[in-house]
Amino acid sequence: MRRVLVAVLVVVCIVPAEALARTILVVGDSLSAAHGMDLRAGWVSLLRERLAAQKLDYQVVNAAVSGDITANALARLPRLLTEHRPDIVILELGGNDGLRGLSPAQMKHNLSVMIANTKAAGAKVLLVGIELPPNYGRKYTERFRRVYRELAAEPQVTLVPSIMEGFATDRSLMQPDGIHPNAKAQPRMLENVWGQLRALL
Repeated sequence: MRRVLVAVLVVVCIVPAEALARTILVVGDSLSAAHGMDLRAGWVSLLRERLAAQKLDYQVVNAAVSGDITANALARLPRLLTEHRPDIVILELGGNDGLRGLSPAQMKHNLSVMIANTKAAGAKVLLVGIELPPNYGRKYTERFRRVYRELAAEPQVTLVPSIMEGFATDRSLMQPDGIHPNAKAQPRMLENVWGQLRALL
């Protein structure tokens, strides 16, 4: 009987590590874009380092743009969701709306649509708020603050009330403009975000 030799071809597919990692997308303003400092000193870069140190398999995409208002971020979010297919989206927005005295109702609408779009894309939402200086008046600052609380009442929205919690009035942690945190403040900002983000990982 003739022997039949069967050749088995084994194909090994090597997938780049980046393709296996889950993605955290940061959509924010200057507070996340490391305004006025080396980008590597910003809290988003520190987050990337912490995830690597803890061997958590996530890549971090920083899509923050200095000066962005919620309307601008809303316009560019669909492309970001399609391009990066994130698992978690950190929305750190609203500060510039407040500083410009824009309508809190419109700001809420913009953020609400962004949250809905993010959920529809299958990603988790971490909403990061900011407190306005008291010189904007009690009525306006309370309406502004309430936007974040009301959005956080929506299903599957996790809230960090203020990324500058605990140091917003500490001048030693602020840049000369009195608005942007300096490099020494960035670890504090990361800790404020990390407390809520860790549960989503």
